[in-house]
Amino acid sequence: MLLYLNGAFVGLLILSNILAVKLFSIGEWMVLPAAVIVYVFTFPITDTIAEVYGKEAARKTVFAGFITQLAALAFIFFAIHLPAAPFFGDQSSFESILSAGFRVTLASLVAYFISQNLDVTIFHKLKEKHGDSKLWLRNNASTMVSQLTDTTIFIFIAFYGVMPMSALLGMVLTQYLFKLVVAAADTPLVYLLVNLCRREKASGQTIYG
Repeated sequence: MLLYLNGAFVGLLILSNILAVKLFSIGEWMVLPAAVIVYVFTFPITDTIAEVYGKEAARKTVFAGFITQLAALAFIFFAIHLPAAPFFGDQSSFESILSAGFRVTLASLVAYFISQNLDVTIFHKLKEKHGDSKLWLRNNASTMVSQLTDTTIFIFIAFYGVMPMSALLGMVLTQYLFKLVVAAADTPLVYLLVNLCRREKASGQTIYG
């Protein structure tokens, strides 16, 4: 089960980077990158790993995601700069969709590394205090703090000096509120994943399909 969780984590992470170029709106006051609907689900995965397999396993998952992102950026860079076939007429679209500015890329990597490790740390501290009880508390508390950290770091590194401070704070607030709603809604998912993983460990079997 741990292999499936690691695979899902890395897959969602790379997918969120691809979807980040699309912006969508909710009403007239909330504009969000499409990545948020995917990226928020990486936190319950690391919480599940930390709950069942321990802090170090969760940290290894986070580090694997970081290395994979670097590798993906390198492969995308080379793919963009490969000579396009004469009949391939979408090179400019290919570049605009898959390439991000340096600041945005840097912001994404820094925010990811800090927030995911913070999530694991807070989750582990609460687990040490409460044991196996109050999973809902450590899941939501760790995600709330780490998501605020992630959102704030990303927006300020990516857009500070480009947008007025009021706009930056507005982006942080709207994105964080959206992430909070999704984080609260995914609590049943965490319980489901934790139960599946514990059942597998108790049976001494590995789920491969």
